[in-house]
Amino acid sequence: MPEETRTAIVTGAAHGIGLACADRLSKDGWRVVLADRDETRLAEAAKGRGQPVQADVGREEDVRRLVAEAAALGPLGLIVSNAGESRFGALGETSREEWDRILASNLTAAFLLAKHAEAALRRAKGAMVLIASTRAHQSEPDTHAYAASKGGLVALTHSLAVSLGPDVRVNAISPGWIDVDGEDLSEEDHAQHPAGRVGRPEDVAQAVAYLEGAGFATGAELVLDGGMTRRMIYA
Repeated sequence: MPEETRTAIVTGAAHGIGLACADRLSKDGWRVVLADRDETRLAEAAKGRGQPVQADVGREEDVRRLVAEAAALGPLGLIVSNAGESRFGALGETSREEWDRILASNLTAAFLLAKHAEAALRRAKGAMVLIASTRAHQSEPDTHAYAASKGGLVALTHSLAVSLGPDVRVNAISPGWIDVDGEDLSEEDHAQHPAGRVGRPEDVAQAVAYLEGAGFATGAELVLDGGMTRRMIYA
């Protein structure tokens, strides 16, 4: 009998990294469930790629519904927890509400996805990939909530890997500068990267595909930044 098509959930899938991941997984033969808060952009993104499910992954009831709808389609083999917010602000101007919202979208969402998908992922011997950031390791000023959320994702990755293994593998990708909006980039922007260019969403999608198939990798963080965090710069 032919192997049953497996289902992948990609959150934050209406644009940027999430859209690139959904596109890659669809082309690789996955049944893709694309999730995002923006229903209009999501409907367009899902065309030819998979099934759209409007959801705010910072809300537990939305995550529960998303997982149930995806698992009903077939074996849940992969979750790419990518959705997040990146609003920055001075320490004294960052409200508790903003802090809570960013942690809910960026960090709590990954916990909720794991919690509600655990049984389905175990049955499918599936995997999770959490999209963190190099800001888990280094910062610019005024990025407190964002940096904290991304550092939390790296720690959550190894916690989930130990808790869910050996049935489920959990890894993280920490991208550096990824051009998700078609920025007007200079030669200097590219040249400062040891890899010779700024990253693209497709680079992250390729890394997701690699980690999904890397059967001995779990609890790992793949830093995907064109070498920037290894480059010593003195101003």
